[in-house]
Amino acid sequence: MTVSTRCDDAELVRLGEVVADLLIQRGQMVVTAESCTGGWIAKTLTDIPGSSAWFEAGLVAYSYEAKEALLGVNPHTLERTGAVSQETVVEMVSGALARYGASVAVAVTGIAGPGGATPGKPVGTVWIAWKRRGGYAHAETFHFDGDREAVRRQTVAAALVGIQKILTT
Repeated sequence: MTVSTRCDDAELVRLGEVVADLLIQRGQMVVTAESCTGGWIAKTLTDIPGSSAWFEAGLVAYSYEAKEALLGVNPHTLERTGAVSQETVVEMVSGALARYGASVAVAVTGIAGPGGATPGKPVGTVWIAWKRRGGYAHAETFHFDGDREAVRRQTVAAALVGIQKILTT
C-alpha cells in the first residue's frame, strides 16, 4: 500500500469521509485500537458529523499494561515480540472486535520517534492490522519517513486506506 509522505489534513479528512460513506452504505460500525497514533484515527473519523451512526469506539493503548487490559494482548506476546510486531497488532485488532459490537476494526502500533528505535525496528516502523467480524486479521508493516508527526500522519492515512479496502473486498 502506498501512502504519500505529503498527506495533509485535507487528505485525512477526505480519506475519513470515504470510510464514513462506505460504513453508512453497508450499515456497519468501526472500532479503532491505537498505540503510536494516540487516538488520531478515531479523531479523524469522529470529526465527521454523524459519526455516532458508524463509529463505535476508539481505544488508545500505549503501554504494555493497557494493551493487555483493554485489548487482551497476551503478556507473553509482548515479552516475546514486543509492542511493535505483527503478533501484537493482530491481537490488538482481534481484541477490539471481541470487546465491541463493531463489524470492522483497525489497530496500529509503531515507533513514531524520535526515540524508541531498536535493532531491526527503526523509527518509522509501524504495524497496522484490519479485521472484519468473523474474518481473519490482515496485517502489514510500514516504514514511514519523516519526523514524529509525519510518521503518525502517514499511519493514520494508511489505516484509513486499509479500512476502505476491507470494506470494498
